[in-house]
Amino acid sequence: MKVPEIFGANVFNFQVMQDKLPKEVFKSLKETIEKGAMLDAGIAGVVANAMKDWAVEKGATHYTHWFQPMTGITAEKHDSFISPAKEGKAIMDFSGKELVVGESDASSFPSGGVRATFEARGYTAWDPTSYAFIKDGTLCIPSTFFSYSGEVLDKKTPLLRSMRALNEQALRILRLFGNTSVKRVFPTVGAEQEYFLIDRKMYDARKDLVLSGRTLFGAKPPKGQELEDHYFGPIKLRVSAFMKELDEELWKLGIFAKTEHNEVAPSQHELAPIFTVTNLASDQNQLIMETMKKVASRHGLYCLLHEKPFKGVNGSGKHNNWSMSTDKGVNLLDPGSTPAENGQFMLFLMAVVKAVDDYQDLLRLTVTSAGNDHRLGANEAPPAIVSIYLGEELTEVIDALEHGVKYEGKSKQIMRLGVNTLPELPKDTTDRNRTSPFAFTGNKFEFRMLGSTFSIAGPNIIVNTIVADTLRGFADELEKADDLNAALHELVVRTIKKHKRIIFNGNNYSEEWTKEAARRGLLNLKNSAEALPRFADKKNVELFERNKVFTEREVRSRMEIMLENYCKVLTIEGLTMIEMGRQDIYPAVNAYVLDLCRTIEHKEKASLSVSTEKKIVERLSKDNERMFCKAEEIEALLAEARSYADAAEQAKFFAEKIIPVMEEMRAFADDMECYTAKKYWPFPTYADILFSV
Repeated sequence: MKVPEIFGANVFNFQVMQDKLPKEVFKSLKETIEKGAMLDAGIAGVVANAMKDWAVEKGATHYTHWFQPMTGITAEKHDSFISPAKEGKAIMDFSGKELVVGESDASSFPSGGVRATFEARGYTAWDPTSYAFIKDGTLCIPSTFFSYSGEVLDKKTPLLRSMRALNEQALRILRLFGNTSVKRVFPTVGAEQEYFLIDRKMYDARKDLVLSGRTLFGAKPPKGQELEDHYFGPIKLRVSAFMKELDEELWKLGIFAKTEHNEVAPSQHELAPIFTVTNLASDQNQLIMETMKKVASRHGLYCLLHEKPFKGVNGSGKHNNWSMSTDKGVNLLDPGSTPAENGQFMLFLMAVVKAVDDYQDLLRLTVTSAGNDHRLGANEAPPAIVSIYLGEELTEVIDALEHGVKYEGKSKQIMRLGVNTLPELPKDTTDRNRTSPFAFTGNKFEFRMLGSTFSIAGPNIIVNTIVADTLRGFADELEKADDLNAALHELVVRTIKKHKRIIFNGNNYSEEWTKEAARRGLLNLKNSAEALPRFADKKNVELFERNKVFTEREVRSRMEIMLENYCKVLTIEGLTMIEMGRQDIYPAVNAYVLDLCRTIEHKEKASLSVSTEKKIVERLSKDNERMFCKAEEIEALLAEARSYADAAEQAKFFAEKIIPVMEEMRAFADDMECYTAKKYWPFPTYADILFSV
């Protein structure tokens, strides 16, 4: 296999455009893609015909507007290229109108109350800044999604708006430093994707995995991740074959799948692509997750993307490596060799620090979900408290600025490893902090709080917007200054003093940090029910409207959707627990208890000791009865939850009343698993699942 030959083979990229389109059409479309110029509607027909010809050559028979509704996954409606011709024949046809606009049922997707059931009409519109591609014999056209009355119903449109806002404000800052050559600034993202691979038969045998994506029952196995032998360990042949095919499929889609390795938990792995422009990264991450599941099925495997599929072992996240770049290829978060003397870098750095401090609530709520609530703060992911890690060197730089002293800097140290045949290695000036929610890692910020199922569009909308707004304030102030250097210095120092509370370089898992964060006045929004209602706070609505990313109605609709999703997910989990408890666990344990009772009867007749059997019977009988009672309690609580009209109050009820009872029910079931003979237990155990591949 020659990777350069297959890379991008299924993508309508610049190379294909240049080959298939007239010169002037290609130039116009390229201006739109690279510089954000207005799309020339007159070229749509030519582009559509070229796309169709190319797709048909590749074996495609259908096209679809591929969009990202508020479900968190992608959506598509397929139409064939077929069109009637004379004498009952057919031709393959695709018009400019069909390329630019499609139609979907807007009331069947989450709208947060924006659309009533009878208000069905919605539209998809071609996003020319993302490449079209072929998937499963269908030409996929990346698109935005909006309602008949113009409300935005997707994740891509506000992401593009946030990128526009960041571009506008970053350019204002660059102009202050005399840079007039840069025409565009865009955020870049590299999204690392963690996932579990398990045997498909094990998945099919677990109703909780099938219906909710995670195990709702399961006792801790004798071996989990204690020996730390899976992380970066040898990749098993079956997994290696999966990874090889996954790489090939992603490369054909133009995705730079780069790094793959075993993660910490058994059966857990990671894929990391090379960073790219944020809207492309968002599209590609959706394709990565979808392709993982498809390829896994061809290998008799199932890919679990849930944040916490197994209790007691690490869950899965998605590290969002965010930075800003110019159209000249300059990374605006690269400190260079002398960050203390780089005023432009320090200004952009302080913009991020201020933004994160001012909008801790938005960053926290954009990564919240019923699944991620199990993971955040569980010594496997950053805690729910948002903070920034800058590292030793940058912290010393800003300390020196704050106190008005000269930063002396540090020369690169050399690590000598004591073996003559090994090279001397330059030591990094700063370590990495894997416990930090928002960590500076050399020339980018790693937002580590995202859950593995998340669309990265949501978190990046927030990061782009809050940084853009902070840059707006900086530009407003500095543009009025008579002495730019003096004003810049004063602004940076003032920002450090006011917002340094958000900077923490230590162990975010420690109890001491929780107490220290409270003393600093940082937020600790522990679950979705606490975090999500803050979306529509006045300051947040004003932020989005000021930067033209969301209207107040769009903010409230998204808050409603996320709250409803939280409650729906927990409802499904609660009902699944009830069903598994009553239909699977309860009868299975009773069957074992009955056999034990028969054994007791026979042993007593033979004058043999039955104390062990009686202890097991008593324990299992009590646990089974208690589990059954908890199932009834959950059922009653779910019925009560339906009486709440307010989504925020309903979410609070789930968090405070229902989840604790679900945990109690699980505890009884998991205890019974440990005392029930394996042949009676109704589904695969953790040991079966985690070590089956």
